[in-house]
Amino acid sequence: MPIAITPLTPVFAGEVGAIDLRRVHDRETLEAIRAGMDKYAVLVFRDQAFTNDEQLDFARRFDGTLHARTSSSAIGGNRFGNEALADVSNVDKEGRIRDAGNRMRASSLANRLWHTDASFVDPPGRYSMLSARVVPPVRADTEFADMRAAYDALDAETRAAIDGLRVFHSIVYSRHVLGFDFNDDEKDKLEGAVHPLVRTIPGSGRRALYLASHAAHVVDWPVPEGRLLLRDLIDHATQPQFVYRHVWRPHDFVIWDNRCTMHRARPFDDKTHRRELRRTTSLDLPLPASA
Repeated sequence: MPIAITPLTPVFAGEVGAIDLRRVHDRETLEAIRAGMDKYAVLVFRDQAFTNDEQLDFARRFDGTLHARTSSSAIGGNRFGNEALADVSNVDKEGRIRDAGNRMRASSLANRLWHTDASFVDPPGRYSMLSARVVPPVRADTEFADMRAAYDALDAETRAAIDGLRVFHSIVYSRHVLGFDFNDDEKDKLEGAVHPLVRTIPGSGRRALYLASHAAHVVDWPVPEGRLLLRDLIDHATQPQFVYRHVWRPHDFVIWDNRCTMHRARPFDDKTHRRELRRTTSLDLPLPASA
């Protein structure tokens, strides 16, 4: 079935009209959503009352193989016993709000840095799908940046300078920036990956910067110069004209394309107010012919 999409900003992000994704099984509708992703890079679906199993089922129908080599899998696993269903929340395995010294909380604070999901593995993440289960009574927004529009706005000299560069991505690095350190056993499970700095997105043919807080250094460059370049590009890509800020409602379901966006959580009083979201992230692998 066709879907209706209302643009949310002049450059990217759209809200999809009434649809129940739990009941979407037909190829035509799945292809329409994928086409919407190619155009908008971020799609917002309202009133999607998923259970955990329903979200996992939809994620696999929509985009195949799911990412499970998360940071929480290295630290000790999430409360659901399934790392493909990432626990984006501020509660522990007993359902209590995490205190300030909780190790999982310390790691998850890095979600407030601009990043793209699963860039530290190979193959990296393609689509992330985030379901809002418990929304606090205060603002706890998520911002998204369009890396296609950011690339388009670069001058020709910068584009030429960065074309062909490769970047090493490591979640160990991004956590260390905020003072969180994995132990040696955990580091062995999170070795990192190398990816191009500029990618061409197959569905749209558009070029996009591929950046993240996980981007540790530019391959074959001196580390200081490489990190300065990456910082300058992130500053450029997160200017207001490239950013959409999502204000969460209960049962919102947001899909974004990690290949051509970055995102970050915005701070709220997470030691007082409960916030529970569930994320599924697909890997950038070919889909079966029947998908």
